[in-house]
Amino acid sequence: MVKLIYSPLDLDIASNNIIETANFLHSKGWTPATSSNFSQRLDNSYCAITVSGKDKGRLTSDDIMVVDFEGKPQHDKKPSAETLLHTSLYALDESIGAVLHTHSLNSNLLSILTENSSWRLEGYELLKAFSGIATHESAINVPIFANTQDIATLADKVIEYLHQNIPCWGYLIRGHGIYTWGRDMASALRHLEAMEYLIQCELEIMRIRGKK
Repeated sequence: MVKLIYSPLDLDIASNNIIETANFLHSKGWTPATSSNFSQRLDNSYCAITVSGKDKGRLTSDDIMVVDFEGKPQHDKKPSAETLLHTSLYALDESIGAVLHTHSLNSNLLSILTENSSWRLEGYELLKAFSGIATHESAINVPIFANTQDIATLADKVIEYLHQNIPCWGYLIRGHGIYTWGRDMASALRHLEAMEYLIQCELEIMRIRGKK
């Protein structure tokens, strides 16, 4: 059960986790320019999230702010334009402790090359990196949503999909990037790294088959 009220220490811990993770993801080349946004749950009403327009490889504690689960800022700072894509997940499921969004080259390419509304993965050993999967003899579908500037509508579509209780650890936005989450920052990062590796595998398979 999540705590009801976060403390300054909770915010400090969340800020450090976000900054450390952002530095790592920036080193991978998955957060070009000032793109991407990251958050961590503080309690059952608030989360810490990156402010808008900052280089994710140079974040400081001043670049992390608090919003409630309706996306309302609790500081005199501007949160990411995509804040509702984070907060709606926290409001939906109290087991979600962190959300990561990146703009990697591969996630953008796959989302554009895949015409279907989802991307099916099966047979990979690395599927076991996703919480709850115990065998490579599994198959998962990663939803792909159309890109839009109407973030509230997109957030609603994501939640509508998740209400179907289809196992899901992340999704793609076509020509935009990838969202993943987990029970804590480490889990969210594991899911993101696994997804990125599998995306690279799929793109390489497409390339090899295209040469035949």
